[in-house]
Formats: sequence, C-alpha cells, structure tokens
Amino acid sequence: MAVVVLLVASAMLVLVLQSRHDSSTEAKHRSIAVAETFAHSPGVHAALQTPDPSKVLQPLTEKARRATGVDFIVVMDTKGIRYTHPKPDRIGKRFVGTIEPSLAGRVYTESVHGPLGHEVQAVVPVRDPKGKIEALVSAGLKVKNVTNVVERQLPIIFGAGAAALALATGGTALVARRLRRQTHRLGPAEMTRMYEHHDAVLHAVREGVLIVGNDGQLMLANDEARRLLELPPDAEGRPISELTGLDPGMIKLLTSGRLATDEVHPAGERLLAVNQRPTDRHGGPEGTVATLRDSTELRALYGKAEIARERLKLLYDAGLRIGTTLDVVRTSEELAKVAVPRFADFVTVDLSDPVLRGEEPASTGTDMRRTAVHGIRDDHPLYELDRLIDFQPSTPQARGFGSGRSELVPDLADAPGWLAQDPDRTQLVVEYGIHSLIVVPLQARGVILGMANFWRSEKPEPFEEDDLSLAEELVARAAVSIDNARRYTREHTRAVALQRSLLPRALPEQSALDVAHRYLPALSGVSGDWFDVIPLPGSRVALVVGDVVGHGLHAAATMGRLRTAVHNFSTLDLPPDEILNHLDDLVGRIDQEEGAVASAGVVGATCLYAIYDPVSRRCAMARAGHPVPAMVHVDGSVSFPDLPAGPPLGLGGMPFETAELELPEGTQLVLYTDGLIEERTRDIDVGIELLRKALASHPDRPPEESCQAVLDELLPSRPRDDVALLIARTRAIPPDQVARWDVPSDPAAVADMRAAVTEKLDEWGLSEVAFAMELVISELITNSIRYGSAPVTVQLLRDRALTCEVADGSSTSPHLRYAATMDEGGRGLFLVAQMTERWGTRYTPGGKVIWAELALPKSDESVEGAG
Repeated sequence: MAVVVLLVASAMLVLVLQSRHDSSTEAKHRSIAVAETFAHSPGVHAALQTPDPSKVLQPLTEKARRATGVDFIVVMDTKGIRYTHPKPDRIGKRFVGTIEPSLAGRVYTESVHGPLGHEVQAVVPVRDPKGKIEALVSAGLKVKNVTNVVERQLPIIFGAGAAALALATGGTALVARRLRRQTHRLGPAEMTRMYEHHDAVLHAVREGVLIVGNDGQLMLANDEARRLLELPPDAEGRPISELTGLDPGMIKLLTSGRLATDEVHPAGERLLAVNQRPTDRHGGPEGTVATLRDSTELRALYGKAEIARERLKLLYDAGLRIGTTLDVVRTSEELAKVAVPRFADFVTVDLSDPVLRGEEPASTGTDMRRTAVHGIRDDHPLYELDRLIDFQPSTPQARGFGSGRSELVPDLADAPGWLAQDPDRTQLVVEYGIHSLIVVPLQARGVILGMANFWRSEKPEPFEEDDLSLAEELVARAAVSIDNARRYTREHTRAVALQRSLLPRALPEQSALDVAHRYLPALSGVSGDWFDVIPLPGSRVALVVGDVVGHGLHAAATMGRLRTAVHNFSTLDLPPDEILNHLDDLVGRIDQEEGAVASAGVVGATCLYAIYDPVSRRCAMARAGHPVPAMVHVDGSVSFPDLPAGPPLGLGGMPFETAELELPEGTQLVLYTDGLIEERTRDIDVGIELLRKALASHPDRPPEESCQAVLDELLPSRPRDDVALLIARTRAIPPDQVARWDVPSDPAAVADMRAAVTEKLDEWGLSEVAFAMELVISELITNSIRYGSAPVTVQLLRDRALTCEVADGSSTSPHLRYAATMDEGGRGLFLVAQMTERWGTRYTPGGKVIWAELALPKSDESVEGAG
C-alpha cells in the first residue's frame, strides 16, 4: 500500500509539474507571437515616425491586447521609454526589463516584477524598411493568470489520483487478506525465517536427525544421520525394516515408536547415543523423531579439545600482547615473550636490517639482525642480541627466507645444513640441550620481513606438525604488527620530509614585519599544519597559519595544495574574507574529487589570514575555524582580539567576515595552530592562559626569543599534534617615505601631477627613475580620469621598491592587450608593463587601486635604511 501511495502521489506530482510547465511555455510562446505580430504589423513604422507615436499606437495596442488575451502590449523606443501601456500613467516612463538582447536583434523572454506585478514578457525588435532597429515591442501575461490555468486543472488531477489510489488500495487489501489466510497469518519474513530455521536444524547441526512415520517409513534423514548410519541415497520413503546395514536393535527402536533417552546402540564401528520422542504431542502428524550422537568421537575428541583450548588461550594472549606499539623492536620482543615457556623454551627473532629503518627488506637471508632473544634461561649459547647474521644457504633460516615456507627440524644434532652455519657455536647449542627447531618466516602482505626461531630444550619430545601450525599462527599475528610498525616508520619519515619540503624554507624579505617562526611535527605522526609570510604590493604583508584535519602523507599533501592555493589567491590581492571563501570552495572540490576513493577521508581545514599595511598601520584579519591570535601590546599586556568566528574550510554555505585593527608600531602578532594550546591532560582555557603568561611583560623581546619561550612553556616532552607558531612584530613606514595627492577629474591635472612627482623624486634622490615614473603616472592617472570616477588619488611609497598607487571610485579594471597598427589607444598599459617591475589592480570598498613598482637604483643607500 505504501508503494501504491508513492506511485500515485508521484504521478500526481508529475502531472502538476507538467501542467505548470506547459502553461508557462504556452504563456512565453503567446507573448512572443503577439509581440512579433504587432512588431511586424503594417502602420507601426509610420506611427513611430509621427510627432506623437503614443496617440496612434495606444489605441492599437489596447485593441490587440484584448483580442489576443495577453495582459499588456508595450511599444518603446530603443532607450526603453514607453509609447504605450495598459496603464496610461506609465507612458513615457522607462520599461521594466532587459532590452539589450533585443537591441542586438534577438527575441528575449524573461520573468520580472513590473507595473502589473509578477510578469512573463517577451521583447522583440521593430525594424524600419532598411533593417535598422527603430523601436521595441513587449507583450506578456501576469504570472498569476498563468498559474490560474494550472489551478483549474488541479481538481481533475487530484480526483483521478484519489480514484486510482482507492482502487489500488482496495485491490491490495483483498490480495493481502487472502495471502494471510493461506499462510496462517505468517508474513513473508516469518515464512522465510521458518524455512531457514528448518534447513539449519536438519542440515547444519552436528547431530543426526531421523523422522519416522506412523507406518514405519523413513520420512526424513539429515546429512549427519546419513553419515553415522551410512544410509543409501534412496533411504527416504522406504520402510526402516528394509534398510540393510542397520543394527537389529536400532531397527526395533525406530519402528517401536516408544520413548528413548540416551540409549546406546552400535552402528558399524561407532557407538551412538539415541533419543526418541513422538511428533504428535504438539499437533503434528503421528510418528517419531530420533536424534543420534557419536559418543565414540566425543571421547576421542576430549583430549584433543584440551590441547586445542590451551593453544587457543595462547593465541588469544598473543592477540592482546603482540603489537601494542608501532615499534618494530618492541613488537619482536613481545612475540618472543608470549611464546616462552608455553610453547618454546627459547625464541629468537631475526629481521632484515633495512626493516628496522622502515625500508623494504632485502631479497636474501643475509644481513639479518637479531632483534629479540628470550628464553627460560640467560646462559644460552645462541647468537646474542643486535648481532648482524649472514645465514648460509643450507640453513633452515635461509631456505625459509627464500621460499616463504616454514621449516621444522626435529633433531638439530642430525641437521648438517644447520650445523654448517657456525660449527663451533652450533656444537655448543646441541651440547646445551637445545634439540628441536621451528623456523617461520615473518611474512606480511607478500613480503618476508625476517625469521622467527622457536627452540626446544626442556621438553624431551621434538616439535611436531601440529606445533608448526601453531607457530605459524603466532608469527602471522606478529608479522602484521611488525609490518605495520615498519610501514609507520617509513610513512612518518616520508611525511615529515614531505611536510618540511612543503613549508617555507626561508621567509621572504619585507619591511613591514620582523618575523620568527617554528614548526614541530608530532612524534606519533605529522599532520597538515602550515604557515606563510607573503609580501603584497604597497609594502603590505600577508600572514597565514592553517591546519589540515588528519595525519600522514594525505594531510601533508593536502596542506601543500592549500598553501599553493593561498599563494595563488594572494596574487589577486583580495581581502582576507574573500581569500577564505576561495579556499572554502577549493576544499569542497577536493572532498568531491576524493569522495569516490574509499580510503580517502573527508578533507577539513582551519585557517587564519591577516594582511598588515605598514603605511596605515592597520591589520585586516579573518579566520575559518582557527584559534584567535594573541596580541602583545607595546606596554607588555596580552590580549586576544574578538575576531568573527567563521566555519572550518570545506563546510560551505557560511560567509566569512574581516575585522580591521589599528596596531601601534612594535605590536606583536602571535599566530599558532591548536596543537600549541590543546593537550589531553589540560583544558584549552589552561593552554590559552599559559600562552598569555609566556608572552606577557616582554614587549621588547625579539620574536625569535618569544618563539622559544612559548614552546618551552606550553609543549610537553612528546607532543601528540603538530605545532606551527608565527610571531611578527609590526613596523611602520616613516611619513617622509610616503607622498599622497588628490587629483582633480580634469585631464589638465596630469601635467601638474607629473611635476609634483618629479619634485618628490628629486627630494628623495631618485631622479634616475623620474622619467619612467612620469610615464607610468601619466598613463595611470589618465586612465582613472577617462574611464574611472572621482575621487582620484595618487600615492608614492619609497621602500624596497618605488611603488606608485592610483586610486579611483570605479571598479572597472584595465587589461593589458596588444594594440593593432591602426588602433588609436591600447598601448599605455603595455608601456607601463615594460617600464615597471610589476603592476596590478586591487579592489577596495570604495573602488580600485592600480599600482606599479619600479626598482630603486642600486646606488641608492636608502634601501638598507628602509629594510
């Protein structure tokens, strides 16, 4: 019934949506047809040429509107000024809608909120006899009139759906009722479960089951009963008395129908315990059911079960005690200790030497290092711990390493291959009393890492084949743990190397900040912490600190991608909130790309992005789920600014906010990742307070010393998470290195600005670059006056380079292009690009800034002073 309801509801929904779509399409087609028909009507061109087109066209459009059923027909000029409208007071006003496509000669339809309300309208061009567009015609309908058509169809649709639902529901109820009666009110799941239990009882149990009818015929025998009684394949359906091979006492019991409890009857070489009960006590058919158990096998298995129990206990203990750490040596020692003395008297573990360094093992049994030795006594003559051993090809260790198969040596005194390894030492081993050996390769994921050797001395009996299988089970568990430890060592080493290669190796030169940094990977595995210092135009500097969720190579690689993206986005010179928006989109795309990979987890990251301007001494910051930075003021106090808390990167849907702070010269900004303040043994508020204590009362301390003091105060001896720390002390550009002018919106002002700039450059001793700067200033100011809007300002900044910034109130950005031979313009920006080191545009809340940088003359000594 639920499926029927869903299908009918879906059909009704489809009909409603189709009806709405058809009505909307019809409305658009009618609007286009009416508009095109009126636009091409005779007399329209002539009416447009009259002094008062509205007087002629208004009656015509109203008559056509009533005849065609549309809500309005509007004739307008090419600027969108109406000649006609159903509401006469709208004549002479600007048309509400888009006319640019129609001015280009196309028919354009759209939905707008116009004078009549929500409208669907079409706009078509009116051409004169020469083909030139001289006016536009728009026709359309109100949306509510379109939807009224759909609403009139809804009763019919819902009526038909209700009838279909009632009919289908009634039929379903009748069929379900009949099926319930036939199955004794058991549902499909209950019937299936009943038959599954029937099969499990008859064929999966380890007891024989016989069902005998009231007439003495065998009705059913399960697999175990056939095996125990050795019944022929056609036994079912035959009388019990006709089955050959059964003991007469067994036949008499099965045909008697009497009760029996644990009666023992022979069946060939077996003794069977038989239980028999009637089947008609619970309403079933008359007959009996008998169960058979092989008591002979039970007695034989009792002793083996005790041995198996001890071995299972050993394997259980091995699962708990082996592999507790990701350390190759420690795991080898755990294997040796768990097997002594319950399985062997001495255990030694030899690993390929490269395995201890996290590398792939060697291909031969040479260069094997004894990693673990444990036994019931310490005075054994076996090779000592940490010895590098080259096993001879004839030894069980070399053969097992080469073949990947275990080796059993029952009698070491009669094993010439093993004796040839080191005759003097092997003779001592035999004389010591060690007489039997099992060698098992430590193999995981198809790679042999080394060999485990089990030695027996106290027990007189040698190792057997059953002991070999137990040794292989023990070693198999240890091999996986050793390989995990090896792979972890390798991954950790690679991840640390990768992350250090992705982080900045040297900070760029800049004049705005005195910066120091620290990065410390966690001892248990690296993550995706990173930091960056990015110089921006106008002597500004961007500070970045981020943290990628997760650990290992994946997190480090993702960090590298995000750091590269931050550099690319920074070249666009965007505000911090827009940078974070771009990063949020990027992380979302990474999640989508890696969603198809089962082993790839969801990527998440936090980030703090700050831009400091040494001219205005203002710092703009935005954060995405990242801890708030600390600020060390010039009086030594420490505060944590109240920055808007944005969501972590990758969640999407939430905007980021930028906060601006004015920082006096000498203020220290402390940016860090959560690994600095978060620790399992303390609350995060405690970490914040410790950071405040480490920074307070030291306003003049260099950033390098502050970094070390913070790490000494907050980090434990074995940090569990990566830590990135960035401390920057602010500087300010002296006022005498900055010049600023307001420029009138008059092309004649360009000459005055050239003279003012030249005078300022002469004052700074930069006359050598005056000619180039005049060309740049002329081009940039001319563009702002011609294509931009007021106010226009010019700023010169003398730092490591000479920077010219021209700001205006327009957001239109110029683009560099190659001008054709006959073009009158387009060469100015090309000259700017050739004359300067670099140039670009950044947008501000009030417009844009076009900047250009010129290199200072090498002889100018002011560069070092600015630095």
